[in-house]
Amino acid sequence: MLEKNNLHRLLKRQISNAGFNASEIKKFKSFFETVNDAYIGFDDDVKHVEVILDQSSNELYKLNKALKFKVDNAENKLNTIVNTIEDVIFQTNMNGDFIYLNNAWEDLIGVSVKHALHQNYKDLLFGINANEKDKINEFLNCQNRNYNTLFEYYKPTGEKIWIQLRLDLTYDVNGKPIGTIGTLSDVTQLKETEIELNQANKTKDEFISTMSHEIRTPLNAVIGMSDILLMEKYLPEQLENLKILKYSSEHLLALINDLLNLNKFKSNEIELIEDDFDLAELVQNNQLHFKQISQKKELYFKTIIDKNIPNILKGDSLKLSQVLKNLLSNAFKFTHTGGVVFKVAVVKTKINTTTIRFSVTDTGIGVSYDKQKDIFKSFVQANNKTSTLYGGSGLGLYISKELLKIQNSNLQLESEIGKGSKFWFDISFKYSNQVLLDEVNYVSNTAPINLKVLVAEDNSLNAILLVKLFKKWNVDYVIAKNGEELLDVFLDTDFNLILMDLQMPVLDGYDTSRIIRKMEDSSKSMIPIIALTAFSESEVGDKIKRYKMNGYLSKPFKIDELHKLLAFYSNKKQLVI
Repeated sequence: MLEKNNLHRLLKRQISNAGFNASEIKKFKSFFETVNDAYIGFDDDVKHVEVILDQSSNELYKLNKALKFKVDNAENKLNTIVNTIEDVIFQTNMNGDFIYLNNAWEDLIGVSVKHALHQNYKDLLFGINANEKDKINEFLNCQNRNYNTLFEYYKPTGEKIWIQLRLDLTYDVNGKPIGTIGTLSDVTQLKETEIELNQANKTKDEFISTMSHEIRTPLNAVIGMSDILLMEKYLPEQLENLKILKYSSEHLLALINDLLNLNKFKSNEIELIEDDFDLAELVQNNQLHFKQISQKKELYFKTIIDKNIPNILKGDSLKLSQVLKNLLSNAFKFTHTGGVVFKVAVVKTKINTTTIRFSVTDTGIGVSYDKQKDIFKSFVQANNKTSTLYGGSGLGLYISKELLKIQNSNLQLESEIGKGSKFWFDISFKYSNQVLLDEVNYVSNTAPINLKVLVAEDNSLNAILLVKLFKKWNVDYVIAKNGEELLDVFLDTDFNLILMDLQMPVLDGYDTSRIIRKMEDSSKSMIPIIALTAFSESEVGDKIKRYKMNGYLSKPFKIDELHKLLAFYSNKKQLVI
């Protein structure tokens, strides 16, 4: 019988709320018993679930505890690793405020991590100039990647260091930039080494410039005297010797210029200077230069020139001549029996250009296959005994290859030990509109010049050369040994032109020109001043303009160029009168 006291509490409440009487309960006994059993069964299920949940909770707690331990352990290890790195590792938000810094920060910057956190990089990294700050801001605003810069930083102690900054953006799960991560590295030692190397290079360049001046100054006298000999009377059989002397001295000048400016090849400062030239004459000069060498070594020397080569071409004849000189010099140096063949042939013609192949073939010692690439490097020779047996610096082929590279050409080699070598290259030349003269004029202009010239020149050989030339041209002149002596003469005497050497004792050419330009007498202060120097124009051109000189004439100068210069100012003087 269904007893009211044995009913489940929820069923009792529902019967009471519904208002069932005893007869109704009895009437629906089976229904109420079923509902009562369901409630009791549900209570049992709930108790079972609670037991399971309790067990799961305990297990989850243990897992969380183990996971937290592992995370803490990994974080500690990561912090240990990060804090043992010498470079600073940092994070910032998109405003540039530091949100993480490792311990290396304090050692590098000299400011505590605690003080630096949540401060902006602009307030801490003293030494980043306004330009760098703008670049970093642009990096943050434009959301670029991988920023890298180098800057000076002064620690609170006053110590200056060089810091390299690397920076990259960080993103959230949606790909939106939320900040940056980066490193700061101390590169002071590397930067100071770089500065020292740059200073050493500057010192080297100054030495090369000085040596260039010292070598080219006496060479000026050699070239000038060869011109004077050609201007004077000579025996017919002496003409060839005088031509060789003139060509060799001029070629020596070109060689010295390239040797002393070897570093210009590496910085691409050597320029191509194209002008009209007679290729047949250039080949003949080389032939004359090596004719005596071939006779002395009892070697044959054959020169083969293609008859289809145009008379006048446009190109850089000086660089071409130096390459040929180097190749022919090597060919004769390393050949003891047989001889040398110098061949010039047309390989291709177009409307405006012709491509010519130059080849030098010898029967000399040859170059082994494994050395054929190395010999084109600077200061490298075929083997360790080459320099001892044959001399030379090992620069000839390197310079030749670099000179050809400027002319869009490349030096090729075929060689076999004991059977000789063949070097060749192709160059494309433009056609010239000039007409070839029937005969080369080796004699400089001797026309008289009506001019009064004041010269500042401390080198006695160059002074003698100028005196000889002035006498031949009937030029009225005065030679001063330095700037101070020139000023003494100039104050008392009027002149039409001043040739001013730049490097002189007592008072150099620059200061002398500055004094002249400041004179109150305009007839004195406005006199044309031409810089006469062994320095290249690229070395002194800007300074010459700054000191208000009127022009530049390089030593060694060409006699015709000096004559043309003097004639120009002579004609100018006549026009003024």
